[in-house]
Amino acid sequence: IHTWPEYRYAAVDLFTCVDAVNPWVSYESLKAAFEAAHGSAIEINRGQLDLLEKTDIDLGEMRDQATKKLVTPKHSRSVWFTDRDENIALSIRHKGDRIFKEKSPYQLVEIFDTFKYGKILTADKMVMCSEKDETAYNEMIVHVPLLTSASADQAPRHALVIGGGDGGSVREILRHGSVETVTMVEIDEVVVRASRDFLPSLSSALDDPKLDLIIGDGVDYLRTTDDGSFDFIVVDSSALLGPATGLFSHAFYQDVFRCLTPHGLMVTQSESPRFNQRAFVQLTHCLQDIFGVANIHTYLAFIQTYPTGMWSFTYGTKGRLHPVRSLDSALATQFSVKHDLQYYNSDVHQAAFCLPTFIKTMLSRG
Repeated sequence: IHTWPEYRYAAVDLFTCVDAVNPWVSYESLKAAFEAAHGSAIEINRGQLDLLEKTDIDLGEMRDQATKKLVTPKHSRSVWFTDRDENIALSIRHKGDRIFKEKSPYQLVEIFDTFKYGKILTADKMVMCSEKDETAYNEMIVHVPLLTSASADQAPRHALVIGGGDGGSVREILRHGSVETVTMVEIDEVVVRASRDFLPSLSSALDDPKLDLIIGDGVDYLRTTDDGSFDFIVVDSSALLGPATGLFSHAFYQDVFRCLTPHGLMVTQSESPRFNQRAFVQLTHCLQDIFGVANIHTYLAFIQTYPTGMWSFTYGTKGRLHPVRSLDSALATQFSVKHDLQYYNSDVHQAAFCLPTFIKTMLSRG
């Protein structure tokens, strides 16, 4: 047993014989006994010689003499952040200490500095974004609908973002010169503050004069907003847990529909078809009931630090603007080159709506 009291951390090495012994029973028992807020584990089979370095040691030598001949092992002690449910886990190696940690009234907000993905923002032990791959999420949730509308000379002027406290989606919206105002309603002030202080590449637009940043409940905000107030609404929520739970309801999306102009567009992150299948399907059907089946379109992006890597977005329109047939590819190409976008381009825009058969089957109501 290895303990680091200053980090409130303990590690246990378990050695078992024969396949009949399941070491994961001990892991779950220890996690429950310690009431651990977080746990991670790695299983190594004996005989994995690639994990070892062989050294020429005469077993007759004394221990102190032999020690001088040891070489540095291939795998040194590592610290990992793990996002997991009962069946799937995603682990990212980080550099040790948390850069930021604060328990807000809604969730535990943390920032870790990782080796491969830069700084990552987490909420209740789930990855919200990373510096390395946040462009996939933020470019796709914003530019797919906005470049569709720009192609049809219906570029929005007044945008609303529900959630999005890291600032990434606002940054992308403000690349579009047609946008005159952006209102962002984020329930958790701690997310905004942490992003301002430690994620400047995402939060750079949070001080833009076009932005009206409101710390408050997006559900309540929409409920009291006048009909037709916005021509573009982004639901940039976290997963179906904690403060985001109300953003996955029929009543909420009825208010989204009501607050859009007659030709307005909305887009929402709609979970992973694999990791959160039930929420993905229920949300899609809910939006189809409100906007009409012909006006709801699911598309995909691939985000390495999200569970399974496959993530979905749902595009909805009140004006029957089709996200593929209406696209001006030349305009989209010009925009993506001008702004040096890292994920979005006109080809990706169109391909994102080509769904695998298993997703089409999943969403079928027949």
